Amino acid sequence: MYSEDIDGQHYQKQQTHCVEIHIRCNAFQTINYFCAKFLIHMNASKRVYDNILQTIGNTPLIKLNKVVSDLPCTVYAKVDFFNPGNSIKDRMALKMLEVAEQEGKIKPGGTIIEGTSGNTGMGLALAAIIKGYKCVFATTDKQSKEKVDILKAVGAEVIVCPTNVEPEDPRSYYQVARRLQREIPNSWYVNQYDNLANRQAHYEQTGPEIWEQTEGKITHLVVAAGTGGTIVGTSMYLKEKNPNVQAWAIDTYGSLLKKWFETGELDMGEVYPYISEGFGEDFLPQNYIRETIDLFEKVTDKDGAVMARRIAKEEGIFAGYSAGSVVAGLRQLKDKLKPTDVVVVIFHDHGSRYIGKIYNDEWMLDRGFLDVETVKDLIGGLGRRRLVTIDEDAKVSDALGLMKKYDIEQIPVMKSGEMTGAVTQSGLFKKLIENADVRDNSIADVKEGALPVVEMTLALEKLSYYINKENGAVLTKDDSGEYHILTKYDILNALSKG
Repeated sequence: MYSEDIDGQHYQKQQTHCVEIHIRCNAFQTINYFCAKFLIHMNASKRVYDNILQTIGNTPLIKLNKVVSDLPCTVYAKVDFFNPGNSIKDRMALKMLEVAEQEGKIKPGGTIIEGTSGNTGMGLALAAIIKGYKCVFATTDKQSKEKVDILKAVGAEVIVCPTNVEPEDPRSYYQVARRLQREIPNSWYVNQYDNLANRQAHYEQTGPEIWEQTEGKITHLVVAAGTGGTIVGTSMYLKEKNPNVQAWAIDTYGSLLKKWFETGELDMGEVYPYISEGFGEDFLPQNYIRETIDLFEKVTDKDGAVMARRIAKEEGIFAGYSAGSVVAGLRQLKDKLKPTDVVVVIFHDHGSRYIGKIYNDEWMLDRGFLDVETVKDLIGGLGRRRLVTIDEDAKVSDALGLMKKYDIEQIPVMKSGEMTGAVTQSGLFKKLIENADVRDNSIADVKEGALPVVEMTLALEKLSYYINKENGAVLTKDDSGEYHILTKYDILNALSKG
C-alpha cells in the first residue's frame, strides 16, 4: 500500500483482486469503486512474478492491416497466445480451478479430469503443476498431434477418443471424462462447457482489457464460438459498458450453434464431421446466453485454414486455425461495417499447435485447401520425396524390385549422372509377357525414351500436353538443380481438388 497527493486530494491505493480507490471527500465520506484501468496498468508494469500463473492475461491488441485492407473499418486482434500456455484458455482454466478450490470440489493432491481439444488442457496442466494436482485429459482423434504431445510434455495423461460418435456415446471424449471422474478417487471433472466460471473469467478479464485497450471505442467483438465462455463472458461485460457493442460469433459447417441461435432449435441434422479445430459444437453448452450474441456466421474449413496462413505471411502473427476463421468470417460480413467501426477479433491460440495441419503444405494439398496453379505449387504441396533412379547397367529384376519397394510405376534411367531414358511398369510388363528371361537383361536393353522435363513455372493445366499414353510422368528441376517427378496420379489428384 502507498499514498500520494494528487491535485490536493490524498489517495491511498492498494492492489488486491481489483483496485479500490478511496477518495476522501469534503464531507469525509468514502466512495469505493473498481478501476480496471489501474489493474491492467499495475499488472502490465510488473516484471517479476512468483510463478507462471501470474503471467496470464493482459495480452496485446494488435492492429491488422493487409488481410483486412479492403474492409472499411479498423480491425484489432486480441492476440491471446501471449498467455503462458499459448491460448486464451489459460484464463478460464485457472478461474475454473480456483472456483473449484473455493467450493471444495478438489482437495490437495487431487486429479483434474477434462475433455479438451488441447488448449484448455494446457491451461489446466500449468495450473496443476503450480498447485500440485495430477491431470487426466480425454481428447478426440481430430485434434492435431502437436496438441496431444504438448499436453504430455507438461505431465498430463491423455486419452484419445473417436470424433465421429454421438456426445452420449460411451466412447465420446465427453463420456470418457465423466467415467474417469467416477473411477478416480479425489478427482474433479472440470466440464468447461457447463462450468459457468468459464464465462466468468472473460467477464472479469478479457472484457475489461478490451474495453480499456480500445478506450471504450470498440463497436464489434468477433469470436470463434465453442464452449461459449469467451464470447458470452466478454460480450456481457462490453454490453454493460455500451449496449450498442455487437458480438458476432463465428461457427463452422457441421456445427449446430448457428441454427440454434437463429431458431432456438437443436437440430442434429446440422451436425457432421468437420476439420476446423477448437470451435463449433454438436450440443449446446450451458455457458451460452443467447441474448449476449447478435449474429452467427459460418465459415468453411478451407477458408479458415487459408486465412490463417495469410495472417502468418502478411501480418507476421503466427496464430491458430480459429484466428483464420474469425478473420474469414469478418470478411464475409464486411457489408455490415462502416468506417467509424472499431472491430476486435480474438486470436485464441498459437500456430505451433497446427504445424502438422494447416501449416503443412502436403496436408493442405491433400484436402484441396491449396490453390495449385503451377508445377512449383504442386511440388511444394507434395513435400520432399526421394526421386528413385536406376543405372543403365542394372538388371530389369533390379527395376522390378524398386517398383515394388516404393510402389512406383516409372523410374528414370541414369548414366554418369545424366538422364538417358526411363523404364515403366507397363513397358516392362509387355516385355516380360513376351519373354520372361528379360528379367536378366540390363536396363540399357529395355529402356524407353526419357521422361519429359518441364519448367517449374509451367501452368498445371498445360501438363496435359506432356502426360499421355507414352508418358505417365514428367520431371522438373528446382533452383538447386535437384530433379522432382510428377506422376499422372499426382496431377489428377491436384486438379480434382483445385
